[in-house]
Amino acid sequence: MVRYPNLSAIAPDLGRIFLFMGLVSYLPLLIGLVYGEFGILLPMASAPVAFTALGLLLLRIHKIEREPPLSVSLGSVAVIWIVASFIGALPLTLGIGMPYTDAVFEAMSGWTSTGLSLIPNVDAVPRTLLFWRSFTQWMGGIGIVAFTVALASRSSLTSFRLYRAEGRSETLMPSVVATAAQMWRIYLILTIAGVGLVMLSGIPLWDAVNISMTAIATGGFSVHTRGIMYYQNPLLEMLIIPIMIAGALPFKLYYLMYYRKQTRFFEDSQARLLFLLIALGAALVTFDLITLTRAPPFQALREGLFMVTSGITCTGFHNSSLYTWSSVTVLFLSVLMLIGGSSGSTAGGIKLSRVNLGIETLVWWFNKPFRGSHALIPFHHNGKAVGISIAEYEISKNMLVIVLFILTIFTGTILLLHLGHTQGFDSSEVIFDVVSAISNVGLSTGFVNPEMSTAGKWLFVIIMWAGRLEILPVIALAMGLSGQFSQKRG
Repeated sequence: MVRYPNLSAIAPDLGRIFLFMGLVSYLPLLIGLVYGEFGILLPMASAPVAFTALGLLLLRIHKIEREPPLSVSLGSVAVIWIVASFIGALPLTLGIGMPYTDAVFEAMSGWTSTGLSLIPNVDAVPRTLLFWRSFTQWMGGIGIVAFTVALASRSSLTSFRLYRAEGRSETLMPSVVATAAQMWRIYLILTIAGVGLVMLSGIPLWDAVNISMTAIATGGFSVHTRGIMYYQNPLLEMLIIPIMIAGALPFKLYYLMYYRKQTRFFEDSQARLLFLLIALGAALVTFDLITLTRAPPFQALREGLFMVTSGITCTGFHNSSLYTWSSVTVLFLSVLMLIGGSSGSTAGGIKLSRVNLGIETLVWWFNKPFRGSHALIPFHHNGKAVGISIAEYEISKNMLVIVLFILTIFTGTILLLHLGHTQGFDSSEVIFDVVSAISNVGLSTGFVNPEMSTAGKWLFVIIMWAGRLEILPVIALAMGLSGQFSQKRG
């Protein structure tokens, strides 16, 4: 009963979110009608109907006029994402008979824009469900809460906290609703532009729409089992690269360029670091492919540039098989995946902003021994002096997320190695797939496959879920549930 006031305070907000998720989830039904897939319409309808029913149920809970604690907002966001995966799995289970565990894995991979898949033959899946996979990545890329808050057009402290708890920190406009709406417009424009760009390679509109949706969402789902390799189209690969980069850049840059007419694109520290890492990473991987795997120079450059961009933007598209790469090259790519894209983008990972802050912190600390013990050295962030107390708070907060990422990778790898079913895979390959899951990338060494143990699949579901929300909301939910359980036992 202690928790009920908090539930009453936030339930209507959750209800509205699920209601709007149900509303937009009817869109794939139009695809079924267009392509005459009438047999799949009823299974597909299970998701929007379930979202709508849950939303209406939560809206019936009488709202107590109080703002829930931040911990409740954090835990509620974690609930939204896991429930979205449970419901998002229904069309796959009812439509193509996919085991529910595998379907939840697929749905979580979709909503979190990860791109790992357990479907053995994607080419045999009805187009309605293929669009549903792409659509979940597209919505999940911008964020479920951000997407629905923009539709709801209702601002409050609760919606602001839910928005921030989802891993969003950008504030383009005074209110969270206005910010979410601006992000939605930018996102839609980038998606449409991406469709046109991809079609220049000569592929059909259907493929172009799905590729653009998942590329701008840095998701990586494809409508073919072999992914981008299916097309064997170097021009397509080169045209996808700017779309992946666009999704991994801070959306605030697009807002400033369009609305404020600011063209100082490369003054943004995250943008500079992203392009620097792509350039250096592509050069190193190309060198490795030429010298270690004896790949022809043009093929090595093509694969190196595409795979490095796909890895650091957390997209997960691939134009090469990692089986043919040397271990050291795969390890280097896993580091880029862990770094990820920019804060305020659709990319995952620990984010470039935290890497920048870490570099600035190192410079600050290494300056201290050379200035004397009594010298006051200001901390500079993005070229501006920041108060020491504020700097220490931001450093500790960002380091906490980095440490949690590393601990999750370590714990997940140990658990997977003890769960068995790792025959034919060494520990480095398991680590790579765990990094790919927590950074919401989708590249795989093959360890993630339909033959994995059920426990292994659920563990990957948790890792993808935690990584997308930057872990803290999942911890808040676990602590809240354990505290409630302890009170009941007491």
